[in-house]
Formats: sequence, structure tokens, C-alpha cells
Amino acid sequence: MAIFSQNKRLTKHIKRKNEQETAKKKSVDNNRVNELAQHFKARLLRETDLEKLTRMSSSELRITLDRLVSRYLADEQVVLTNEERNRVINRIINESVGYGPLEALLNDDEITEIMVNGPYEVFYEKNGKLHKTDIQFRDEEALRHVIDRIVAPIGRRIDVSSPMVDARLPDGSRVNAVIPPISLKGSVVSIRKFRKEPIRLNDLISFGSLTEEMGQFLTSLVHARLNIIISGGTGSGKTTLLNALACFIPPDERIITIEDMAELRIPHNHVVGMEGRPANVEGKGEVSIRQLVRNALRMRPDRIIVGEVRGAEAFDMLQAMNTGHEGSITTVHANSPSDAMSRLEGMVMMSGLDLPSEVIRQYIVGAVDYIVQIGRLPDGKRKMLAISEMEQKEDGMVRMNDIFRFVQTNISPDGKVEGYFSATGTIPRCYERLKAYGVSVNKDIFRPVSPGREHL
Repeated sequence: MAIFSQNKRLTKHIKRKNEQETAKKKSVDNNRVNELAQHFKARLLRETDLEKLTRMSSSELRITLDRLVSRYLADEQVVLTNEERNRVINRIINESVGYGPLEALLNDDEITEIMVNGPYEVFYEKNGKLHKTDIQFRDEEALRHVIDRIVAPIGRRIDVSSPMVDARLPDGSRVNAVIPPISLKGSVVSIRKFRKEPIRLNDLISFGSLTEEMGQFLTSLVHARLNIIISGGTGSGKTTLLNALACFIPPDERIITIEDMAELRIPHNHVVGMEGRPANVEGKGEVSIRQLVRNALRMRPDRIIVGEVRGAEAFDMLQAMNTGHEGSITTVHANSPSDAMSRLEGMVMMSGLDLPSEVIRQYIVGAVDYIVQIGRLPDGKRKMLAISEMEQKEDGMVRMNDIFRFVQTNISPDGKVEGYFSATGTIPRCYERLKAYGVSVNKDIFRPVSPGREHL
């Protein structure tokens, strides 16, 4: 027994030593590749036209760099394996004309979000869960170089006087960056990736985010030109749902979209997109969302879609909804339909109107027909938590009538949220309007579901 234990300890010791040797060799290899990549990149900058290289296609660029690096290796009599050679070329491409260590994550279609917490910590989100990578930037300067490559092409800037910036990648991915001294552990970057193919409503149904009945009801609201507010927290999927619903707008209507950062992709012929602009170095030239909403009213829109209302533009958006521009859609940051109502009230007050809250609330009810609440649950899954109809009671108070809701019943031992979607039994007040617009909705979809019949 003692001999067996001794052999077991010896085996563990040998295994640990081998792992240490492998890690040490890997570290040495990585350092050598990094040094060679920096050396050859510096030589490239001295001896070639980098601007000409950046205009090449990815395949043409690789062939050109392969030829140049081969020549440098021969000149300096450096011997590399094929694997090391490819790694050197990849590093040069990524750091010169790409996004450095982030390239591999950006090319992974399953990754939905990338988070960089300083040069030595990189996380990503996949299937609603966060994962830490072993990816690192060489130093803070290398990370800042990547940030500059992101913001420069779209005319944005980031420096000590303006240490925060919103930007986007060429594929439409949304980027936010914060640099020191605002960030305490180096530059911080958040990238919300843009899908090559936009998520459609059927995709959301197949993901279990809502039911077919809920999807049928939402599309009928769009067809019947009812005004919809999509409410939810950060990363809950508000823009995704907004884009999915906008696809059901009849193709012969003129749509004006207004966003801070252009993300919406509506497959219609008559879509006019407008994007806000921050102030320049002198503090001039800002084009706010409120200005764009006001201008959109002069552009003969059939529908106005605002990516997100955050401030005084809420009043102008509600005014548009109240004055003939029915069927408009926007999103708001809020954790419940009633919270969304309160947020809208606060934003209308920010517009400078000296009105009592009761009047503002009536104004909102007159403009907004439905609030769709979505959220990201503890297990990372995104669900449509409620579809609520706005109703003003005789005493002037506002009531939220849930038409559909998600009922959470339990959390399983492995952390998955259990529950089911159900109608509440309330027949929406807009039912006759749906029929008037030629939208056929079976009343059976509004019957409550008994617990246990449909778990998702």
C-alpha cells in the first residue's frame, strides 16, 4: 500500500513537472513569436507602403506578407517552423490592419459579446455565459492602438479630454471604450457583436424567448399600426426584438430610423437611416437624437423607429406617436412596464415642459399602446416577460393590463430557470382594431395556459 502511494505521488510529480516544462516552452515560443512579429512589423513600416497593404483583400494581404516575411527571414538567416511562421504573419496582420488579439474572438460567430478589462484581461459571452480567455495584449499601448483603429474610420475620437466613446466596427458591431484616468485598470472595451444574418422573430421563438401565439399577436400589432415601446435591461435583446418586429412593417411604407449607432437592418426598399453625432474637439457640431426626431417629422415618414430613447427626445417621439405617425416603435431601459412608464415620465420632464405628472402620464397613455418587457434571466436566457396594454381608467390613473406573461416556477439544480409562457385571459382592447386592419387573430390564443402544460 505504501509503495502504491509512493508511486502515485511520483506519477503526480512527473506529470506536474512535464506540465511546467510545457508551459515554460510555450511561454518561450510565444515570446519569440512576439519579438519577431514586432521586429518584422517595424521593418514593414520602414520599407513598404502600409496604406497600400491595408487596401488589399485578406487573401492578397496574406500572400504579400508571406512573401515579404520569407525574404526577411532569408536576409537575417532566421529559422522558423511553419507553425511559428504562420503565427508571426497572423500577429503582423492583426496588429497592423486588424484588431490584434481580438481577431479570433471577432471571427467566432457563436460569441455575442467581448469585454476587455485592461490589456491583460479579456472575457467573452457565449450562450449567455461569461468566459475568461488567456488572450492578452502586449501592453496598454497595444490596446490603445486597437481602440484608435476602431474609432478613427468613423470620425470619433478618444483622449484624455474625451475619455469615453461609442463606435462601431465595419460589420456593425457596437463598441464602447473607456480609457484612463476614467478607467482605473487600463483601457476598457466592450464589443457587442453584430450577426451576419439578423435574428428574425421565428428565430426568437425557436430559442424559447417567446411563443408562437405571442409572436402572432406582436406581428398583428405592427400590422395594425399600434405604437410599441420595448422595455428591458442592458443586453436583454431590445434592439434585436425591435429589428425583428420592424421586418413586419408593410414594404410599401416609408420608414425613418434614428439611432446613436446604426444597428438596425430592415429588409425594406424605403428605409431612411439617420445617426446621431457627438460634439467635436471644440464642443460643436453635435447632432442629438432629439434633433433627428424633430427633423424626421418633416420627412414624410409612415413610421418612425428610434433605437432607444434616453432623454428629452422621448417627448418628441411621443408627440410623433400622438400626431398621426402611428405604428412607431422604440426601446427604453427599464426593468418592468411600470418602470418604463416612470422612465418615460422622467424623460418628458427633461424636455423642459412644466407639466404636472398626471398630464404627462395621460400624454404617454395617449401615445403608447403596448409595452413589451424583455429580460435576461439568471441562467443567461433571454425571455419576453410581459406584453402589456396601456389603459387609462376613468379616475385618470393608468393601468397596465398584461396580455401575455412569463411565469417563473423554479431554478433547477444546474442553475436553469424553469417556467412557462401564458396568456392572462384578458382580451386586448385593440381586438376590434386588429379586425378592422384585416389582421385575423384567434381569440383562443388569449386563454391562460395551465402550469405544467408548457414548460420552457
